Amino acid sequence: MQPISVTILTGFLGSGKTTLLRHILNANHGYKIAVIENEFGEVPIDNELIGNRATQIKTLSNGCICCSRSSELEDALLDLLDSMDKGQIYFDRLMIECTGMADPGPITQTFFSHEVLCQRFLLDGVITLVDAAHAEQQLDRFSITQAQVGYADRVILTKTDIAPAHDALIERLQRINARAPIHKVIQGDADLNILFDIEGFILNDKLTVSTPVYRFVPEQQNIIRSIIVNLPNPVELSDISDLMEELLLSFADNLLRYKGILAIKDESRRLLFQGVQRLYSADWDREWRTDEVRESVLVFIGMELPEQKIREKFAELFVE
Repeated sequence: MQPISVTILTGFLGSGKTTLLRHILNANHGYKIAVIENEFGEVPIDNELIGNRATQIKTLSNGCICCSRSSELEDALLDLLDSMDKGQIYFDRLMIECTGMADPGPITQTFFSHEVLCQRFLLDGVITLVDAAHAEQQLDRFSITQAQVGYADRVILTKTDIAPAHDALIERLQRINARAPIHKVIQGDADLNILFDIEGFILNDKLTVSTPVYRFVPEQQNIIRSIIVNLPNPVELSDISDLMEELLLSFADNLLRYKGILAIKDESRRLLFQGVQRLYSADWDREWRTDEVRESVLVFIGMELPEQKIREKFAELFVE
């Protein structure tokens, strides 16, 4: 049975999640989409707003998914599956619209920690909307705004027509999350190719790192930021495994997302790994090509990570 693709839509209050969701539901894509949302959101979803394009809408209680009764999201997901198994509804994609104050972390882990849900659903990606007109203030005042960016597989920058000067904001977002491409969208009119089939939680080599252009201006105090580690020489598998275990034991509660492509000594294949907080996986990939430089790249996105200490730990891998 083909698992159902899930997209998590997050972003701070007023960033345009409902506008984007309405665009998705009314676009000509051929999918049957179910929706889960919170009443606490700034604009409730109902038939008047989105018409009849959603197969079914499950509205959770007045509060964030991440901090409401822990089983509520699981129950909503199981209810949808039960209705589909009974032939009452059919859908092949699911959209979850988080409230503006929700932490996407616990929501993502729901799809890896429940025996039935991890078989029937496939988490495709986290899409975070950022309001170009108000993001700087929000990022300064609310750490949850930075966390929403940190978890993202795609960042959608909205209201760029209202705030056309946003280069500094883009640089800041790249410092927080160096692995999520940033796309500008006005009034929710987004290209569906950037929203679907992201494969953000499938172990693969989709790792494009954006390095912002640093200017001589005071840096904003980001609690959450990216650390990009490049290892120019192949490493011993046992050494990198021990180091990753040490990092997870020490900093797992502060890590949001992490991903890497590793070159291992005496191994012709690339080793891929990725994780969300304490949940991670690794597997061998294809052979290194003869025209490729055999080097490793790792990206860690987390809260108040000790960058210097982490870099020193990786540097020790090459100390004889």
